[in-house]
Amino acid sequence: MTNTIEIKNLEKRFDSFTLGPINLDIPKGTIVGYIGQNGAGKSTTIKLILGLLSCDNGDIKLFGDYKPKDVFIKDRIGVVFDDLLLPEELNLLDVEKFFSGVYKNREKEVFLSLVKSFKLNIKQKIKSYSRGMKMKLSMAIALSHHADLLILDEATSGLDPIVREEILDLLLDFMLDENHTILISSHILSDLEKIADYIAFINNGKILFMERKDKLEEEYGMCSLSNQQAEKLDKSAIVGRRTHSFGQELLVKKSLIPKDIKIQKPSIEDIMIYYVKGENEK
Repeated sequence: MTNTIEIKNLEKRFDSFTLGPINLDIPKGTIVGYIGQNGAGKSTTIKLILGLLSCDNGDIKLFGDYKPKDVFIKDRIGVVFDDLLLPEELNLLDVEKFFSGVYKNREKEVFLSLVKSFKLNIKQKIKSYSRGMKMKLSMAIALSHHADLLILDEATSGLDPIVREEILDLLLDFMLDENHTILISSHILSDLEKIADYIAFINNGKILFMERKDKLEEEYGMCSLSNQQAEKLDKSAIVGRRTHSFGQELLVKKSLIPKDIKIQKPSIEDIMIYYVKGENEK
């Protein structure tokens, strides 16, 4: 499998935070959900991929052997941030005219078709848009120049469920082309459970894992045990735990748990919380 993005030994240092070194490959034709707490390094990673920041060490390759600073690959990347960074006095026709000079492969008909499907008023100024309308416009911009890679940074946060579902449907439509790839960071992990092929988890600037979503669901389980039962388990089976007055809630490796213990399927949110908040036993 070829990779759309390859990150090797990447480091970026700030006064109070260091990203990396991280290694992360994003396979072509997949949707990768990038998860982690606020400040974990998700947005910094994305800015480095886009060439908005320069790395201190390491290397990023896009589409085989191109660098983030290579201007001619920008046409191949669609980006949706958590806010629409455009002058609020513009209307949709102004936006279309502006971006027609930015992207060589931009198609006005595709943009207007998306705008119509989103029920956005062509003459309405951006300053009167709701957050949902701004995100729809961002998606229309990102999808109207035939990008091969779509990057979304918290694009669905703060949206109502109906708008989020519309955007997820658009992403799945985008992936009907096997050459397309999506990297999406989100705090709404239920969205990623619906569409992601892989989950990459970053914490305190380090990648804890990058796994297929279905493998995570197969490998981990949740169980509720008494303190006495928990003490009898193989320590290496326990990924994280939370204690309460009735015993312990555990995130465990299913293969190391006795067959007579009832195991429940964890959500991606469970896995993230127990990795970070649980009393990890290594």
